[in-house]
Amino acid sequence: MPKSFNQKLKILYLMQVFMEKTDCGHPMSVPDLIQYLDGYGISVERKTVYDDIETLRIFGMKIENRREKPSGYYLADREFSFPELKILMDAVQSSRFITERQSRELVRKLEHLTSISEAKRLQSQASVLSGNKAVNHEIYDSIQRICDAMADNRQICFNYYEWDFSRELKPKRDGARYRVSPWKMIWNNENYYLIAYDDEAEMIKHYRVDKMLKIKLSVDKREGKEQFEDFDIAAYSKKTFGMFAGKEETVTLRCDRTLTGVMIDRFGKDVAMRKMDENTVLARVNVAVSRQFFGWVTGLGNALKIEAPERVVDQYREYLGEILACYSK
Repeated sequence: MPKSFNQKLKILYLMQVFMEKTDCGHPMSVPDLIQYLDGYGISVERKTVYDDIETLRIFGMKIENRREKPSGYYLADREFSFPELKILMDAVQSSRFITERQSRELVRKLEHLTSISEAKRLQSQASVLSGNKAVNHEIYDSIQRICDAMADNRQICFNYYEWDFSRELKPKRDGARYRVSPWKMIWNNENYYLIAYDDEAEMIKHYRVDKMLKIKLSVDKREGKEQFEDFDIAAYSKKTFGMFAGKEETVTLRCDRTLTGVMIDRFGKDVAMRKMDENTVLARVNVAVSRQFFGWVTGLGNALKIEAPERVVDQYREYLGEILACYSK
């Protein structure tokens, strides 16, 4: 590479070294920077390095000079802090809707957002959870097509899959195509879901994105705009246990006061609760009544009781009866 061309790249190499190799604990002195540039065939004087550092500061890079040992210049502010990157990496590692390989690739990309030394700290704590990862390698393409459809106000068609006993994904409806209007995407219960409007059923439904394959954009415009005008995605997530659908009901729960925190964690700080006595509270919540909701109630034992409506109480009795029947002699 011609020496003159290298000189034109000088400030870019300087920017790169600050981003990749420096942080508060690993500054670089001016002689270090001169030696680094020399490795690219770029000869510079000390004054030139000082001038280039000032240029990078004007550009917006927060480069500071550490006086105490180890002394030198370093990049003091980045787009993401160490704790922010740790949170993002943990989210990627635990995400079930992407494959193990995709998790590792994303983690490596996140490591490039900090210095090499900080990346090593992140690597020492990295552990991609295997065994419960998705096997759908089309997940990125699926997300892209769904986003494209929402941006273009178009419906989508796809095949929807489920696991069978042979531990293979098999298409539902004997391979018949689904057609819905995509409106929202939500990360819930460790999975990624599409919230869509089914025009044929005239209702809002949700689908696990990692089980959607062969997604194609339709020429038809989306339906369900009115249903999504005031759609509260947080409220939808709270009332849908395990993202399993069911008939929406306003249910009264009689709880031991020790479950106050459980109610708030599950339904939010705005959950309607009133104190009955020193040991009991009543909570009114909107839920999608399903077997998953009943399973959650059962898990809390006799500290929680469904008070109303009576039809939900009857459904719960039937649910418990079916379970007890499995254990009768």
